[in-house]
Amino acid sequence: MIANTPTPPYYAVIFTNTLSDDTTGYEEVANRMVELAEQQPGYLGMESVRDGLGITVSYWQSLDAIK
Repeated sequence: MIANTPTPPYYAVIFTNTLSDDTTGYEEVANRMVELAEQQPGYLGMESVRDGLGITVSYWQSLDAIK
């Protein structure tokens, strides 16, 4: 998914992870994390990719929005 972000400036938060052998509940928690982020003031969008290493970038209007 590619985020539809506005013209800069804005801020990016980068989260990386690797999956353990037990992924029970991972998809549900990841989906809930996205739902909660989307409800926060200043949230602009998110991009994720997984190829062994998972990388998620979320975009925010301000440093206060990130907090």
